Amino acid sequence: MKVITPQLRWTLFGLLCVAGIFNAMDRPIIAILKPDMSADFGWTDEDFGNLAFVTQMAAAFSFLFTGWLVDKLGVWRSMIAGVTTWSFAAMAHGWAMAAWQVVGARIGLGATEAVQTPLTIKTVATLFPPDKRSFAFGVGTAIAGLGTISLPFFIPILAAEVGWRGALVFGGVAGFATLALWLGFARGIRFDDGAEDGQRDFSDDGAPYGPILKERRTWAIVIAKAISDSTWWLMGFWLADFYRKTFNLSTEELAVPLAIAFLGSGAGALFAGWISTRLLESGWSVNRVRKTVMLVSALIVTPLPFVLQLNSFWPVAIMMGVVMAGHQGFSLSIFSTITDVVPRTKVGRVTAFGAFMGNIGGALIQPITGAVLTAGLGFMPLFIFAAMSYLLALAWLHMLLPEIRRS
Repeated sequence: MKVITPQLRWTLFGLLCVAGIFNAMDRPIIAILKPDMSADFGWTDEDFGNLAFVTQMAAAFSFLFTGWLVDKLGVWRSMIAGVTTWSFAAMAHGWAMAAWQVVGARIGLGATEAVQTPLTIKTVATLFPPDKRSFAFGVGTAIAGLGTISLPFFIPILAAEVGWRGALVFGGVAGFATLALWLGFARGIRFDDGAEDGQRDFSDDGAPYGPILKERRTWAIVIAKAISDSTWWLMGFWLADFYRKTFNLSTEELAVPLAIAFLGSGAGALFAGWISTRLLESGWSVNRVRKTVMLVSALIVTPLPFVLQLNSFWPVAIMMGVVMAGHQGFSLSIFSTITDVVPRTKVGRVTAFGAFMGNIGGALIQPITGAVLTAGLGFMPLFIFAAMSYLLALAWLHMLLPEIRRS
C-alpha cells in the first residue's frame, strides 16, 4: 500500500489539472480556428453561436449524471472513464467531414467533458484538508491557465500542419498520455475507505438528487453559477471574435491578446486561492473570506463595457485579462463554498448540478450573442450584462446563504 505524501498528493492533482487542459482545449481551438471552420462549412455568426449552444447543452445535461457517477465510482474509476471518453470524443473530430458530423462530435465531447469538474472538486475534497482547498483550486486553475496561455501560439502552428481536425485529435492523444502517467503514480494508493487501485475508493450514501434539490444551499450555489458562468462562456467562445471585429486581427495575431486573457485567468485563480488560505489561517471566518473574495472579484469586472470606448489595443487586452481574473476569483470561491457546506459524499452531485446550471447559462448566452451580433448591435449589450452578472450572482448567494458554515 502506498502512503499519500504531500508530494504525491500534488503530483496526482497536478496531472489531473494537465488532463483538464486537454479536456478544455477544444473550445479555444474552435474559437481561434473559427474562420477555417466557417470557410469549410459556410457558417455565420449565428451558426457558430448555435454550434456553441449544442455543445454547452450536451455538457449541461451530462452534468446531471456525471456528479452521481463520480460519487458512485470514486476518483480512480472516474478518472479512467472520464479521460478515456473525452479523449475519444476529441479524436472523433478527425473524421468529421460534414457539418452534421462536427455537430455530433461536439455533442459527444461536451457530454464527456462534464466528468472533469465534479472529478476535480471531489479530488480536492478528498486529498486536501479544508483550509488548503482554496489554494489547491487556485493552483489547479493556474496550471490550466498556463496551459491555455500556450494554445493561441501553439494552435495556429499545429493547425497549419494538420488542420483544425488534427489539432483536436492531438488533444485526445495527449489526454491518453496524461491518464497513463496518472495511473502510474496512483497505483497502490489506498484512499479514504481503504479501497485500493480499481476498487471503489469513496463511500456513497446512495442518496438520489431529490434530497439535494431540497437544500437551500444547493440553490444558492447553482443559481450563482448559472449567472456568473454565462459571462465565462461568453468570453470563452467570443473573445477571439471580439478581437477580430474590433482590431482586425489575424489568427496568428490573436495569440498575444488571448494569452493575456488566459494569464489573467490563471493569476486571478492563484491569487484568490492564496489570499483565501491566508485569511482563513489568520482567523477570518469562512463566510467572511468567501464573500469578500467574491465581492472584490465582482467589482473588478464592472468596468468591462468601457473597453468599447478605448481605441488602443493594449488597454483593452489588459482589461480583458482583469475580467478573466475576476471570474476565476469568483468561481474559485463558489467551488470552495461547495466543499465547505456540502458533505463529501454529495460533493460530486452538488458540483455537477452547479456545473449543469452554469452550462445552461453558458448555452443560453451563445445564440443570444450570435443574434445580437447578427442584428448589428455589437458587443455593448453583452458587456453590460457581463459587468453586472457577478454582483447579481453574489446578491443571490447571500440572500439564500447569509452565513457560510462548514458542514
